[in-house]
Amino acid sequence: MLYIIPTPIGNLEDITYRAVKILQSVDYILAEDTRKTQILLRHYDIDTRTVSYHQHNEHRKVSSVISHLKEGFRIAIVSDAGTPGISDPGFLLVRACVQENIPITSLPGASALTTALVASGAPSDRFYFGGFLPHKKGRKGKWEDLASREETIVLYESPYRIKRLVREGITHMGGCRKLCIAREVSKIHEEYLRGTFEELNQLLEDRKELRGELTVIIHPSENDTQK
Repeated sequence: MLYIIPTPIGNLEDITYRAVKILQSVDYILAEDTRKTQILLRHYDIDTRTVSYHQHNEHRKVSSVISHLKEGFRIAIVSDAGTPGISDPGFLLVRACVQENIPITSLPGASALTTALVASGAPSDRFYFGGFLPHKKGRKGKWEDLASREETIVLYESPYRIKRLVREGITHMGGCRKLCIAREVSKIHEEYLRGTFEELNQLLEDRKELRGELTVIIHPSENDTQK
């Protein structure tokens, strides 16, 4: 059995009792960063062995994990924070399990995507999740696709590239389009920055830096909401 275990995106208490019990009982835990996962495990007195499993080694590790699962191992997979497989490693292993008819249990839990969306003030009945924008190749085409969408758009972004994203948003979507930047969701310095692209562009220019994990929620255009 493979267990997909969401882990807290900031506050260590944002984990289910069931997730803790499974992490205590499995044969080992696949972790995106074993050092970060150990912080969580120590907090809950979990001494289960962790094995490194990240985007740079997942292709070569899938076959060995599948072999263990076929032998009857119970294995959990976690990312640094949130739900594995959403802009984090996990998809390749889950796909392999499906192909091999290996049972999968996916637990509900923390996700920056939905947590930030429902607090943003943007319509959440329909939304498109775009993950991280391409750094170079395909970025312009991605923006063109986003600009054509009528639903709320959710993106992830690094604090080092957020100013670029907002400037490009003005170019492709217009300065009056509304958005929300959710920073450090569930952590001590949680912050929601709301306004238009022009307003947040000015705000970011006035601030020296914007630290932490960022989720960007772009409202539908005013024309789309009136349809």
